[in-house]
Order: sequence, then C-alpha cells, then structure tokens
Amino acid sequence: MSKQIRVLEPASVWNHFADLNAVPRPSKKEERVIQFMVDFGNSLGLPTEVDHIGNVFIRKEATAGMGERTPIVLQAHLDMVHQKNNDTDFNFDTQGIDMYVDGDWVKARGTTLGADNGMGVAYIMALLSSKDIPHPAIDALFTIDEETGMTGALELKGGMLHGKILLNIDTEDDDELTIGCAGGIDINATREVAMEVAPADYTGFKIILRGLSGGHSGMDIHKGLGNANKLMNRILDRVGHDVRLAHLDGGGLRNAIPRESMAIVAVPNVLVADFKQTLSIIHDELASEYGTTDPNIELVCNPVQEPLRVVQNELKESLITAIYANPNGIYRMSPDIEGLVQTSNNTARVLLEDGQLTVLCLTRSSVESEKMDLARAIARNFESIGCSVECTGNYPGWTPNPKSAILTTMSGLYRDLYKEEPRVNACHAGLECGILGTNYPEMELISFGPNIRGAHSPDEKCQISSVQKSWEFFLATLENIPNVV
Repeated sequence: MSKQIRVLEPASVWNHFADLNAVPRPSKKEERVIQFMVDFGNSLGLPTEVDHIGNVFIRKEATAGMGERTPIVLQAHLDMVHQKNNDTDFNFDTQGIDMYVDGDWVKARGTTLGADNGMGVAYIMALLSSKDIPHPAIDALFTIDEETGMTGALELKGGMLHGKILLNIDTEDDDELTIGCAGGIDINATREVAMEVAPADYTGFKIILRGLSGGHSGMDIHKGLGNANKLMNRILDRVGHDVRLAHLDGGGLRNAIPRESMAIVAVPNVLVADFKQTLSIIHDELASEYGTTDPNIELVCNPVQEPLRVVQNELKESLITAIYANPNGIYRMSPDIEGLVQTSNNTARVLLEDGQLTVLCLTRSSVESEKMDLARAIARNFESIGCSVECTGNYPGWTPNPKSAILTTMSGLYRDLYKEEPRVNACHAGLECGILGTNYPEMELISFGPNIRGAHSPDEKCQISSVQKSWEFFLATLENIPNVV
C-alpha cells in the first residue's frame, strides 16, 4: 500500500480508505470486511451489531449541543467490484488494492480502485472516529453485496434504523445531489450445448478482443462505449458460416460494460487466409468507429494446437442471431427528465464452455413496468433458441422528492460554499436508497460524494481535490441538519 495515500488531506478519510483497501472485499465474499467493520466499531467503544444477512450497524450519540437535531442515517456499501486487466497479476481474494497518486487523482495499478463505495465508507469511519466534528445522533449503516444483487439493502428489516434523514455517500460527481435512481433486474439465460469434434482439415484460432474502455453499466451507459460481447458477436458473424465455434468467454460482472472477449474457433484450412483478412478489415472498422470512446481497442488472433470440440453450426448461427437481437445500451430516454436514461440493458456476460451456454444481462429502468417489459423481451429472445431463462435480483427504483427538507438544506449550503447551483438529479445507476426507503417510507433520502471516474473498471480513479471539497460539504451538512417531523 503506497504511503503516498496516507499523507493526503483530509488525512482521516484517506487513512481509513487505505485501511479498508487492505481488506479483500468482493461482493458475496464480505466476511473479512464485515469483521473489519465490527472490530472498528468495537475499538471506538460504540454500539456495533451485525444483522442476519451481514449488514453492519454502528451507532454514535449526538455531540454536545446537537442532541435536539434530527437523528440521521449515514449509509455506504462494503463490497467493491473486482475487475483487473488481463495482463495484471493480482489475486483479489488475498491482496489489498495497490494504490498510487497520479497528479490530482488516486488510482490502482491494473485493478479497480474500490473508491466505489470505499470512499463513502471512509467518510463515515472518519466521522465515527472523530472527537471534534459536530453532528446529530448517527446510525451508520454499512450494507453488503450492493454490486451484485443489493442483497444487504433488500434484506434490511424495519425497526433497525432510527434516523429520519438518510445520507447515502455513493454519488460520483461532487456537484450533484441525487434524489432518484433506476431499479434493476438480472436476466440469466442458460442451455446445454451438444459438442462434436472439429473436422481434421480445420485449424484452431483464438480471437481476443481487448482494450475497450469499459465502465459502469448504469452511469456510463449513455457514452456509447463498445460492448465486447456485442462486438465479438459481430466478428463471429462476419468470419462466415464455415468457421466453427469452440469456446466463447466475454465480459464479467453484470454492472460493468464488458471490456474484453475471447473466442476459440476452428477454420477450414482452405479459408484461413480469407479468415485473417476479414479480421483485419473488422479491426480497422472497429478502430474507426470506436476511436473516440475506446481508443485502445485491439483485435488479436493466434493459432491454437489442441484438438477442438465445436458446437453444431445451426446453434452457432442461432446464438449469433440472438445476441444480435438482444437490446444493449440505451433502450429509452426519459420523456420527463432531460438527459436521463430511463431504460437500458447491458449484455454483460457470454460464456460457452464445456457444453454449457450462459448469457447474463442487467436491465435497468426508473419505470418499473418498462423494466419488466424489456426483461420479458430479452427472456423471449433467448427462449427462442432453447435457453432456460430466470429473472433474479429484482430491486425497485427510487422516486425523486424534490421538496424534501434535506435537499433544500444541502442545496443552500452548496450555493453558499461554492457560489454556484448544485446539479439536482436522478441517476441511471442502482442506488440502495430506493430499497431502503421501502421499509422507511417517511425517511428523507439523498445521495452525494466525490468525483470518481471509471468505476467498475481498472481505470477507476478518485479525485483528491474533490474529496477535500465533498468532505467540507459533508461536515457543513452535518452541522446544519434540518428538523424533520
């Protein structure tokens, strides 16, 4: 862990972030970070507990003179997206994140940084450990598994939280106040695939598509970034019917736009030259089309020697057709909120391995009926090629309340501090506020945070000056919490 991080200001925030990033904390494997947070709360002598699912609660009384203020909930999630570049040697299960300072940014070497949502956790830890920051009574809530299912928020029981205002520190632009978000649902399509030995007069090749920018499948979906699964499908279609498919492995996590895909194919020996020429043409096309959004896109092809088992061409063609037909990216813009993506889909994972086909998607929308309609359309598409389809992880969106007292207060503070208007908006990402609000319908909710770029990709970075700014804004908010009946 770089010592550069620990000397940054505000020191308490960055030191807690460094401590947190030393703990492996992938979604679904949060046991170590849960214990880390329990030990942290106990070390401060604060009431600390863990609920049945693994959410951690740490409570702190109001400071002197703040006892009459409305009690609040501070919330962030403990898990992080684990993504790395293919050429990065790193074990997320055993290693802490290797961070460094690059100008005004903190980055990680070849992996995600974990600022999403480690910065929010660090802000709350810094407040809980402080002795001189004025604040009302606090329920600190650290949820689990936000990135792959919102499990912690979905399993949260009523009666656990006593605050009437919830500050979620999970927004990635320091001039934004988020008051609404999209809901989401996972679509899982699977089927068994009959394999056969490739003909003897065929040669095997591994096609690798890499170097795409990737990004957050909600917050970055409007940027027109290349999706490696869709682009690899385009490649497989273009190389022709006679090329047989043996293996396909693209994308990873549902909430990350796929950056890389790999296919193994068998090519008739008499068509190898045509095959290579077609790949060269496609590479030039992709480099031209995605030169702005994905400037490092790369298409590589190498021979493979081992005997190949391939799928029947009829199924290969059906699979290509289904992925071509699968919606990807923006499906509909909001007619009510300018610039807001209303509904989208991310074709997140395509895997053909050992006779099993798996396609995973994440559909998002701020309109529940439209979300479910798009999910049904995707399901029908893959059912048409014999897949079994299951929809899981359904979570609601968060309806904006532009008249809340906390929004009025924080907007006024932002204007006073920075002499400009904050951007009040709803986002296309899945925040936990919509779920948390179902058990606490009278609670006012708002989300904010420092500038984070490239979340869910190895390009993730957090701006140092923005942390200083948003920490100042956070402290001002704590001191001016409005009274909510």
